[in-house]
Amino acid sequence: MNTFVDTTSVAETRELGRRLGQVLEPGDIIALEGDLGTGKTELVKGIAEALGVTTGVHSPTFVLHHHYQGRVPIEHYDLYRLDGMAWVDTGLDEPAPDAVTVIEWAERAGVLNDWATIRIGLTSKAETRRRLTLLHGPDRIRAVFRAPGD
Repeated sequence: MNTFVDTTSVAETRELGRRLGQVLEPGDIIALEGDLGTGKTELVKGIAEALGVTTGVHSPTFVLHHHYQGRVPIEHYDLYRLDGMAWVDTGLDEPAPDAVTVIEWAERAGVLNDWATIRIGLTSKAETRRRLTLLHGPDRIRAVFRAPGD
C-alpha cells in the first residue's frame, strides 16, 4: 500500500524533505518521479539541509549532476534531458556507497526504479498543493509519510 503526504506550500515540501533527510543513510538511492513543477528540487533542498549541506542546491537539469558535501554527501542527478539508456554515462551505474543519491526524473531511466531503495512520486493537485507518494521504501522512510496516530 502506498503512503502519501499532501503539502500546500514550498515550505511544507522542504520540511518533508528535512524530515526525510533526518532518517536517510549513506547508500540510499532516492528516485523522484513527477512532472515539471511538482516540487522535486524543493524536496531535495530540504533533504540537503537535513544532511548538513550549506551551499545552495540547484536543479542539475543542464549539467545532469551536482555533488554536495555535508554530514552525509549527496549526489544529485536530474535526468530530464535524457532518453533511454543515456543515463549510463552519468555515473549512476556506480552509485556512491558513502553518499545519498537523489535522482530527479528517474522514470526516464526505468531500470533505476528497480534498484532505488526509495521511490517517491510527486503530483500537483492544485496551484500550491502537491501530493508526495511513497511508492517504495523501508519502514524508517514510511514512518515519515505517516500522520501522527496512523
